[in-house]
Amino acid sequence: MDLNDLKAFVARHDNFEIRVIGHAGNRFYQVELEDVEGQRHMLTRAGKPVLFRTLDDVYLELKRADIHRAYLVEQAPEDEMIGHRARYRDPLNARMPLAF
Repeated sequence: MDLNDLKAFVARHDNFEIRVIGHAGNRFYQVELEDVEGQRHMLTRAGKPVLFRTLDDVYLELKRADIHRAYLVEQAPEDEMIGHRARYRDPLNARMPLAF
């Protein structure tokens, strides 16, 4: 899902969650949208996942899509090491709300 798709999705839907996933000790971040059906969509550019170096960069990109709230989560380290899809140990306690 590229930024234009994300903007269009946000304009049409109100039941979704945006996650900012911290990888490799929070050296870079990815943005993921989970819709009401549980489908996960990574923010992409030219068909490749977008990697952000700082949370400020994430904030700027999400503001462009008219998103003002997201959750910061960390991928379970063992999954990150072997390249599995993001999984969170305890999503209710491990999420940190971000408002911008």
